[in-house]
Amino acid sequence: MIVCPRAESVTAKQLETQLNREDSVKTKMFAALLFASALTATAAVAQPAPFNPVGVTMGHWHIASKDVEANKKLFLAMGGKLFMPGGNPVIMFPGVYINLVLGNEKGEGTSQGSVVNHVGFVVDNVQQRVAQWKAAGVKVLPGGNGRLDQAYVETPDGVRMEILEDKTQGVPIRNEHIHLSLPAAEIPKAQAWYAKTFGGKAGTRNDAPVVDVPGVQIRFAKADAKQAPTRGRVLDHIGFDVKDHPAFVKKIEAEGIKLDEPPRTNPQGGNTITYITDPWGTRIELVQRAALGPEVK
Repeated sequence: MIVCPRAESVTAKQLETQLNREDSVKTKMFAALLFASALTATAAVAQPAPFNPVGVTMGHWHIASKDVEANKKLFLAMGGKLFMPGGNPVIMFPGVYINLVLGNEKGEGTSQGSVVNHVGFVVDNVQQRVAQWKAAGVKVLPGGNGRLDQAYVETPDGVRMEILEDKTQGVPIRNEHIHLSLPAAEIPKAQAWYAKTFGGKAGTRNDAPVVDVPGVQIRFAKADAKQAPTRGRVLDHIGFDVKDHPAFVKKIEAEGIKLDEPPRTNPQGGNTITYITDPWGTRIELVQRAALGPEVK
């Protein structure tokens, strides 16, 4: 049999073409997987913590800003991401949304002096983040007793934020706690109320009572006197997201909690909401949250 060199040449060329095509397909598939992974990671960061068995997770703080742009600038400098659901600015950090506009209201009174004395973030390195924030124009207050793993930031209109450190966490900054200020005799009652109402886990931190709800820890500090209610102050209320709004409302009403207003669906963004007020004056919004929409770059 006579072997044709030309036939061998064509076969080799075809094989080379096939291999090049396979490499191209593999490259495209790898790129697609990387893109999908990036989208998944972004989505995970942009979402709250998973709901607990009663269908609750941390939702938001709502600031009745005196200067929306100043607050927006501060939170973006601290690492937040901007969204505009319904045309209103919302800053997202892992574990919490921060609403900057409350209708036409301008809050009066700082967080200190109210039931919600302050809120808190945890960062991967306090001194590194403080240096970055100061370079971006954020005013940072030092930690107590010379602590290097603690700092404070206050919004221009007086919302106090404690900054703590966890060097093991995988993100630069995340939501961590809400600190309520109550007379000593009321603290055990408040701990029990938050654990029961929101399906939280009662415990202690540094020998002080806390309640853990997905995405946040509710902490309690002793106050010499009863503190002012939050409604009408700069930090007007906090909010929890709920998985099934009607079911959760039914649950708390059966427990004797009265709604401040009937549930409604907000036409600007599509959230289903209502409000309650805890027995100590913290206004709390209950939200079944619609999609935020895209991040505003």
